[in-house]
Amino acid sequence: MPAEYLSKLSYEQRTQLWTQQIADKTKYVLVAENELGDIIGFTSASKRDSNPTPHSNYVDTLYLLEEYQGKGIGKQLLKEIFHYFHQKIYQTIFVEILAENKTRYFYEYYGAELIKSLEITIGGKVLEELVYEWKDIEEAIEKLV
Repeated sequence: MPAEYLSKLSYEQRTQLWTQQIADKTKYVLVAENELGDIIGFTSASKRDSNPTPHSNYVDTLYLLEEYQGKGIGKQLLKEIFHYFHQKIYQTIFVEILAENKTRYFYEYYGAELIKSLEITIGGKVLEELVYEWKDIEEAIEKLV
């Protein structure tokens, strides 16, 4: 993301955004905490009006502080959100991620398949966004065990 765009984000704006996200009953949000109760990661999902496939949903975010990466916490968050998808009888799951973001390999490792690439503009900069898909929730859950 462009540094100028990120520098314009404020704590107050993000707090308001997440307060709305958590209150929205059409969204699903999970939070990971460390042993002190500090938030170290989160994931969220939503059904979009423009879902390209019936019975599908999106992983909107999956974020984990760098010092907690590689410890299985991201895997656990993904596993829990896939259990939610399975309960709600979603069949196909999508995730969109910037091509520059190396965590895309995390999704690939757990079975997401790249289906397309698009150009998006954020903060006046054109970026490549990759769209991944899991076609079979049960298969994805098995990979997360």
